[in-house]
Amino acid sequence: MITKLTTLFRHLHHVLPMIAILAGVLHVTPLAAQQRRQVMLDKVAAVVGGSSIFHSDVQAYAEELTRQYREMGFTSDREPMDEALEALMQQKLLYNQALLDSVQVNTSDISGRIETYLQALIEQEGGIAALEAKEHMPIYTYREMLRQRYEEQSYAQAMQSEIVSKVTVVPGEVERYYERIDKDSLPIIGDQYVYAQITMFPPSLKEAQQRTKERLLDMRERVITGQTKFSVLARMYSVDGSAIHGGEMEPMPATYFVQPFAEALEKLKPGQVSEIVETEYGFHIIELIDKKGDMYHCRHIVLRPTFTREELMLPAQRLDSIANLIRKDSITFEAAALQHSDDASSKMNGGIVTNHDILARQGVYDGARLTATRFLKEDFGMQGGKSLDDYNALMRLKVGEVSNSFQTTDLMGNQMSKIVKLVEIIPSHVASLDEDYIRLEEMALMDKQEKVFDKWLDEKIKSMYIYIDPDYRDCEFKNKNWVK
Repeated sequence: MITKLTTLFRHLHHVLPMIAILAGVLHVTPLAAQQRRQVMLDKVAAVVGGSSIFHSDVQAYAEELTRQYREMGFTSDREPMDEALEALMQQKLLYNQALLDSVQVNTSDISGRIETYLQALIEQEGGIAALEAKEHMPIYTYREMLRQRYEEQSYAQAMQSEIVSKVTVVPGEVERYYERIDKDSLPIIGDQYVYAQITMFPPSLKEAQQRTKERLLDMRERVITGQTKFSVLARMYSVDGSAIHGGEMEPMPATYFVQPFAEALEKLKPGQVSEIVETEYGFHIIELIDKKGDMYHCRHIVLRPTFTREELMLPAQRLDSIANLIRKDSITFEAAALQHSDDASSKMNGGIVTNHDILARQGVYDGARLTATRFLKEDFGMQGGKSLDDYNALMRLKVGEVSNSFQTTDLMGNQMSKIVKLVEIIPSHVASLDEDYIRLEEMALMDKQEKVFDKWLDEKIKSMYIYIDPDYRDCEFKNKNWVK
């Protein structure tokens, strides 16, 4: 979470199909596959570099692909087993190359993801014993298996992002891309929403921040005086994924952390605990475990300000009053946003929501996408970055209407209240260069990234050891170079 290394492109599934699925339930062999294992010995389907892919892995992924496609109302023109095996071979190749290139990733959130997933499985199966019986292994073995697979996926994603990270497109390339598309095959752009917002944090934010700092100072004192171990406090109170691991993070160069965190880390000696550090993610105290070369191994505790129900209700009530004034035409939404909104990136623009906040966090500070104001349904939620709470509020409005206040969080997870106005709905239509330049720019960029990646992949397939079991060599692979 603290690292700057993020997934750079929301739609990398065009390059590595369904990679997001691999981070979830993909590798948990379903009951049907477990039952098959009881009557036949699992076999190696392929080996890429030093990594094996088993038949059960391919089967599980194929079943998950089929389920996902069915939910999306999509039918693939490839056999699920063929598609699954190629995707897994591609992931193994990327993982092995990431190790060869010493690609650095932050895997500190993996433990949290695993524990969340395991708890869901335990509840679903009715207890740890039932899950162990189903998976034919003790829970600690299953947890370690998941950890290895999640780490592999993180390395593969980081490697792929690195390959295409420097690919850009200029306006001329976007136009040429549009001209090359068969006009009968132009994409359909779904309904798009233009909306404005007024946001408010609780007026007691400074007091809540002070309370958070005081809690951290107390924790720091308890660690320094030997009353409590840092890792114990991290498990109990830290609010990010590293908490399950006692706040411990993977060794990484300081440059992989956000600047205030890195600066504090560089001043520490092994065993020392930092003063309070404020970053965009909250307030931290940091303990340096050790340092080897430029690799820092540390723990941290991160807290965010919390509020009482009464404190949270104050901005909500204010926003409801403002919304009523807007509905009575006593003030325009634009003027209210300028006077009252806490969101610096939209208040100067009449409250109109853009991509600015999301892209700025990704280090993108120029280009047309920064000022994009049209959002598809899939742009809301965790993948797209815009709040799903926003979408739920917009769905209750007609164009021109203003919502009641609702509770939500900003990109950093800070609690706040918000009202939104539905400014415009652009109906579904065939993409055009004039109306949908930004979407076409994204498509042109993805197309160029895919070509760059495919060229890189061709070269790596030639140079890396790859073995495919004879039973799988007749699979229909998108890249014909897999079978040597």
